[in-house]
Amino acid sequence: MALDSAKKAEIISKFATAEGDTGSASVQIALLSARISNLTKHLNVFKKDFSSRLGLTKLVGQRKRLMRYLKKTNYELYMKTINELGLKDK
Repeated sequence: MALDSAKKAEIISKFATAEGDTGSASVQIALLSARISNLTKHLNVFKKDFSSRLGLTKLVGQRKRLMRYLKKTNYELYMKTINELGLKDK
């Protein structure tokens, strides 16, 4: 269920703030969102896969914390990121 390297590189290049940026909050949020969508599709098929469901809840919590951090530190980048990903703002 991991992202393939081409898809990951595409996401990183889209959300990177500078050359070689792979760890900024916006990139991490985008990668987590892709993993969350893949896991959601998996869990729609395999409804009793509770270990994957636990992993999904952990990923959602991690993305939520990163979004809260980005909102506090750089609000413009936060709004750009959630608009591109189609996420909701609280």
